[in-house]
Amino acid sequence: LSDDLGCHLTAISIDPSQPFPREAEPKPETLTEVAALVKSSNSQIGFAQDPDGDRLAVIDETGQVLDNDDVLALAVEAALERLPGPVVVNLTTSSAIDDICGRFHRKVYRTPVGEANVVERMEATQASIGGEGSSGGIIFPSVHLCRDSYSGMAMFLGRMAATGLKISELVARLPRYFRRFGKAEYRHGQLPALMQDLEAAFPDASCDRLDGLKLIWDGSWIHVRSSNTEPVLRLAAEAREERRLDELWNKLTSLLRP
Repeated sequence: LSDDLGCHLTAISIDPSQPFPREAEPKPETLTEVAALVKSSNSQIGFAQDPDGDRLAVIDETGQVLDNDDVLALAVEAALERLPGPVVVNLTTSSAIDDICGRFHRKVYRTPVGEANVVERMEATQASIGGEGSSGGIIFPSVHLCRDSYSGMAMFLGRMAATGLKISELVARLPRYFRRFGKAEYRHGQLPALMQDLEAAFPDASCDRLDGLKLIWDGSWIHVRSSNTEPVLRLAAEAREERRLDELWNKLTSLLRP
C-alpha cells in the first residue's frame, strides 16, 4: 500500500513470528512508542492496528493519538465528498457524524453496538460508509463490508494529499464535542428497573431504546447499555460544552453508584 501510494514508510513491530508487542487495543496509553517515533522522525502521520487489523488508530504529526470518533468522522467526511449514499453508525458514535452528514445533506442511520448490526443496515441502505466510533472501526463497502484499517489508512493519506492539510489541521475543522466513557456494575435482574430510574431522573430528555437507553438533548446525550462481553453497564456521554458533560456524567454516575 505504501509503495503504491508513494509513501516513505517507517515500521516497527511488524515481524509476525514475534509476540504482539503491546496490549491488543490501540489506544493512547499503549501507543507511546509509535507516537514518539512519529514526532521524532518528522513523519506526517502514524498508524497503529490491533492484531487482526480491523481497528485503526491514527497519530498526528505532533505525536497526538486521535480520538476514535474523530478518526471515523474524518473518514466519513472523505467518503461523502466522493460517493453518494447515507452513513451508518452505532448509537454510541459521536454526533459529529450527524453534523458532517448535515453539510452533505445525507441521512444517518443508527444501530445497536456491534459490527454485524452496522453492516446489516449498511447493506439495506446502500450506505457509502459506516463504522463504530467507539472502536476506531471504519467500514468502506467500496472495498468490502468489514472493518478494515488498510482502507482507513488509504482514505487518510488521500485526504491529506487532496487538501494539502496536516492531520492536526483536518481534526481542528471537525465539529467539536467532549466525550466520556466508563462502566458500572449491576446485579442480575436489576436492569429494567435501573433503566426506568434513569429515564425518570432525566425527564427533559428524548429517549432512544434501540440499544439500552440513550437520553438525548440538543447538543448532548447519555448512552447506557449492557455489555455484550462482560456483566457490566457500558456508559457513554457527549456534549458540546465540557461543563455540560461534567454535569451529565456526575449525575449519571451518582445514580448508578451501589
